[in-house]
Amino acid sequence: MPKHFFFIISLVLKSAIILSEQEFTNEKRKHQRKLLLKFIDSPVRFLVKHNISPNTLSLIGFLCSLCVSFFIAIDGLHFSIWFAWIVPFFLFWAGAFDVFDGEVARRTHQKSKAGAFLDSNLDRLSDAVIVIGLIIGKYIDYYIGYLLLFLIIMISYIRAKAENENIEMKGVGFMERAERLIILWFAFIIEFWVYYLSKLFLGFQINFFFPVFIGVYIFLLLFTIGQRISFSVKSLRNLDAQENK
Repeated sequence: MPKHFFFIISLVLKSAIILSEQEFTNEKRKHQRKLLLKFIDSPVRFLVKHNISPNTLSLIGFLCSLCVSFFIAIDGLHFSIWFAWIVPFFLFWAGAFDVFDGEVARRTHQKSKAGAFLDSNLDRLSDAVIVIGLIIGKYIDYYIGYLLLFLIIMISYIRAKAENENIEMKGVGFMERAERLIILWFAFIIEFWVYYLSKLFLGFQINFFFPVFIGVYIFLLLFTIGQRISFSVKSLRNLDAQENK
């Protein structure tokens, strides 16, 4: 059995143990939301003014993710310095529209179960196509891609399962979808500069950054799984204790 398997399992166990005492509060979530609203208020007001529906925004975000996947798959980041900006550009807007749709739904009172279902499934499809693009573009091996997709789906599954038991999971865990996209966006920017600056000044390309980044990214996903499992188990135990009184 590969050594990587035991290494990954040990990370999961360690993250679950280390994070067993971490608390998540409403104050933290309120602070995050207040900070986010400062950045998105103007574009959201524009979208509301022009009557653009939340479902339309969700679909636009998914289309941006498809563009990200396509340009990663053809290795657009390394193809030419003139094309390298395309991947970060579409990834930025994929993340932006993922935020816009929910906020527009809240402000226009269009929140619905159907819209939430569509948005959630488009998010998972977006995650999948980006990982597929990384595999086809040879940024990662296929088994690493499968692992990434599994961990990302697990993060969403834990939340869905916990919320089905009436546990509020919003804001729980470091690597929520917005954070995943932001970190990936920064990674592509750094990969771009490392690749082309090393080519310009050293005469050869440095290609070690992205593999190292993926290792850190996987650890953070495991970290988040540990956080969510720990929080969910504690919350369920509290509910059980209240019901048994």
